[in-house]
Amino acid sequence: MASAKKQHLQRRHCRQGGFTLVEMLLVLVILATLAAIVVPKFAGRSEQARITAAQTQIANLEIVLDSFEVDNGTYPKGSNGLRDLVEQPSYAKNWRGPYIEEIPLDPWGNAYLYEYPGKRNSQGFDLVSMGPDGRSGGGDDITNYKQTEK
Repeated sequence: MASAKKQHLQRRHCRQGGFTLVEMLLVLVILATLAAIVVPKFAGRSEQARITAAQTQIANLEIVLDSFEVDNGTYPKGSNGLRDLVEQPSYAKNWRGPYIEEIPLDPWGNAYLYEYPGKRNSQGFDLVSMGPDGRSGGGDDITNYKQTEK
């Protein structure tokens, strides 16, 4: 009798040991289906987050550039451009900087393009992130001016 009971417990223990191949495949199918539904909804979010970050950085740089202009009567000029916000240029006698700790790169790792006087903002400056493609132009640039379709 003890032997029969021992065999019954061993058989029961073996059946509880793990998942069958069919169960594992079913779980994989369910996970793949969920991924197919969910992933496309979030795929564009990281790129949109980078675009928003670039817009925010440009807005922050505009504020810093305006502070520089209030103190010095002009926006940073010459080849140094934004570097004048960190290191005092020779022409800025009322410089009260550094106006910013360091010049940020855009979310794609590229330098912002700064031009004073601006070609688009004739009374101010142009500030541009080249956007996802890393090239100036192409319709994906993020700017401090309104872009027109060409």
